[in-house]
Amino acid sequence: MGSEIGVGTGMTDTAAMRHAMVASQLRTTGVDDIRVVAAMASVAREDFVPAEARTLAYRDTPIPLGRGRYLNNPMATGRLLTEAAILPQDRVLLIGAATGYTAAVLVELGATVTAVESDAELLATARAALPGAAGITWIEGPMAEGHAAGAPYDVLLVDGSVEELPAALVAQLRVEGRIAAGIVDKNVTRLTSGRRTEGGVGVMPFVDAECVVLPGFAKPTAFRF
Repeated sequence: MGSEIGVGTGMTDTAAMRHAMVASQLRTTGVDDIRVVAAMASVAREDFVPAEARTLAYRDTPIPLGRGRYLNNPMATGRLLTEAAILPQDRVLLIGAATGYTAAVLVELGATVTAVESDAELLATARAALPGAAGITWIEGPMAEGHAAGAPYDVLLVDGSVEELPAALVAQLRVEGRIAAGIVDKNVTRLTSGRRTEGGVGVMPFVDAECVVLPGFAKPTAFRF
């Protein structure tokens, strides 16, 4: 697409920070898909965070969005997008839309996005940041349920970490569709990728990394005597 989505006026300083993010946080950490790098260099992260956090938008840590939610750090999102191997025209189910940043990057990559978010205020921010954005369908509701009405999807992208991938989300992916997500394993977050198969789903970790935790995905507590 090539245009800078969400770029505000008079923000040349943040443009410099954005390109510094690409050089120091993406290219040095395995984000080696040139299309992902170009898309993240084009989308203005500062337009997807609270006003008081705009100067922090390009730090290599999660950015607080309020109410216990965070914008995922650039490396984690970049690695997940790289492993998902997003293709133009892919139909992507994005879980954890938050304020819309990753949805904007996916559109820049040519994907059609169904973006699911449980927090109404965050979703309102996303809509305001991307008014009338073509290629994005915003869904407010439980993230663990996805959006079955739009299935099947080519890619399931969880922009955050969960304790397990719910069967309801996997079922919305076409067979051989790709998955990229953070999985919390014994208090360690592992970025994982894989595919849905005829018999279920197969994912493998590719790196341990900081990745924001999404609410609503806790495993049921096992009963103990």
